Amino acid sequence: MSPVNRRSPLKYGVAATALPALGLDELQHVAQAVADARRYFDGTTLDYFRRQLAACKADDGALGPAKTLPMVLGIVGAVEEHARDVKPQVRRELLRLGADGAEFAGWLFRDIRDFGRTLFWYDRAVEWAQEADDVAMQGYVLLKKSQLAFDEREPLRMLTLAQAARRGQRSLPKRVQAESVQQEARAEVMLGATADAVAPKLDEARALLDARDDGASQLGAHYNSTLLTMQTAICYTEAGAPRRAVEIYDDSLVEDRFSPRDYGFFLSLRAGSLALAGEPDEAARTGIASAARADSTNSRRTKQELVRVLDYLAPWSRRPEVVRLREVVTA
Repeated sequence: MSPVNRRSPLKYGVAATALPALGLDELQHVAQAVADARRYFDGTTLDYFRRQLAACKADDGALGPAKTLPMVLGIVGAVEEHARDVKPQVRRELLRLGADGAEFAGWLFRDIRDFGRTLFWYDRAVEWAQEADDVAMQGYVLLKKSQLAFDEREPLRMLTLAQAARRGQRSLPKRVQAESVQQEARAEVMLGATADAVAPKLDEARALLDARDDGASQLGAHYNSTLLTMQTAICYTEAGAPRRAVEIYDDSLVEDRFSPRDYGFFLSLRAGSLALAGEPDEAARTGIASAARADSTNSRRTKQELVRVLDYLAPWSRRPEVVRLREVVTA
């Protein structure tokens, strides 16, 4: 069964008209667009929805999915509702915006580990991007599906999806290409490659990230050297070199470089590397700090990583710090 009911006005979990407060002029214009999409759904209304989606993305790392999802689902609901009633050129612009919103909705559902709805929205993003002739968005969503495959510990699917994303690399920003290469490297170590074997791929990712992008695309605008460094640490842990990963985290995992949600997530990964490196007390303390941030941003993805950390800490299950971590995670 599809994760949503297409006939229901509340099919995305919020009413399609659930929008934030507007100025009087904006409110009148949007109301006209909703009432008569073919005549009024123009650049002004599109710009409004673009601004709201950008604001949602900016706030997500601090507010978390529970507070961000209603607005995002309201935007994509409005796009789907009215894209059928507009002129063709406006429909393509709407669907391009809708694909952006659908990809972001997929990420938010991924953060709360609702993988059924994650895939639904990623598929919707690809469908709308295809109709809007947005080749770069299609490749970007393939990268996001590869990241979901990592969450589900399916390295072969993770690898082939990352490779598929790169096939359209001429249309992808360099930063998205860089993350795709990194994703391939991580999948390969999960499939048995050594850290040294994938080092050239990680170097290639760094070179792509440092290259100048000629286009104005904002896809993957959040991706930077710090995130690549964190992903390199993950790669080392997956390759059986957790001590090297801990050294990277110690050098680069600084709170003011991340949103509260992302900092909590990378703390959980550092905790796992510490546990695998044989440092149970520090791993547990790091995990407790991660859990506090996961609670404040409702990041179930981080909480699931902490469950994995407890598995790594099983040989030290009676140590006081580990007991504390278990109490926090299972509370």
